[in-house]
Amino acid sequence: MLKVGVLGAGHLGKIHLRLLQQSDKYELVGFYDENQENAERISKEFGYKNFSTIAKLIHAVDVIDIVTPTLSHYKCAKVAIKSGKHIFIEKPIANTVDEAEEIIALAKEYNVKGQVGHVERFNPAFIATKNMIENPMFIETHRLAEFNPRGTDVPVVLDLMIHDIDAILSVVNSKVKNINASGVSVISETPDIANARIEFENGCVANLTASRISMKNMRKTRFFQRDAYISVDFLEKKCEVVRMKDAPEVPGDFDMILQNAEGVKKQIYFTNPDMEQNNAILDELESFANAISTDTTPVVTLEQATDALRVAYQIIDCFEK
Repeated sequence: MLKVGVLGAGHLGKIHLRLLQQSDKYELVGFYDENQENAERISKEFGYKNFSTIAKLIHAVDVIDIVTPTLSHYKCAKVAIKSGKHIFIEKPIANTVDEAEEIIALAKEYNVKGQVGHVERFNPAFIATKNMIENPMFIETHRLAEFNPRGTDVPVVLDLMIHDIDAILSVVNSKVKNINASGVSVISETPDIANARIEFENGCVANLTASRISMKNMRKTRFFQRDAYISVDFLEKKCEVVRMKDAPEVPGDFDMILQNAEGVKKQIYFTNPDMEQNNAILDELESFANAISTDTTPVVTLEQATDALRVAYQIIDCFEK
């Protein structure tokens, strides 16, 4: 078992602590939180060992799980990597692309592995459909959330939309060609609502909408490709695949048939791929343990997370034009 320590014991950090304690791939050694009053309260309530300094925690483990505010990701990762520890970092990987690129360089220099917590990669609805997504040419995403002060220190693009940016980049095998976007600040000092149009060199277009001041929560993505439409509901963990094939000469009574202007008939059929329900956060953490143990590439690499961050900042730059 890998010895692991958690940096940061806020809302998400407490979830990581609980899941790591349950995991049979890790031995949870303890945690550090700069708010010692909060740390002592959590230690007393749940029994986790509270370390008085980051250095002491890093020295005691093989893996550091960084669940601190984004502004401190780089600092924490740098200290851990230079101590020869593998790092799991919550998304986004860092506050800036320069910081992210230095994390990559340090990980290579010190020969340690890193993975970033883009948890939607482990969503059962996305896992069930990912192999069916082949050369999508139009993608539409809506990620809407009710207002929560937590996370409003960064634009909604880094808070919410980056989940969809990463998922899209993982299935579109092409470089970004052009980005147009707009964002509006309603309550926060940074944009609360954003829409972006990403054009890829292969002709694919992705239209992304994110809001953190909506009346309801929604996390839906739709992939359109030749002869197929794939819908992924990340929130409800549901998916649907609609395909078209040449219509049979003698359709059944309940077959859905469409005929285009040229007289070509197509049959539409619906499938709901089988899904294995899971705990996506536990799965991403344990997948990293597997990557370390087998010396294989993590599911969400530092490089991939940096690509997502780079696109996120290109979107944010559009707001200021």
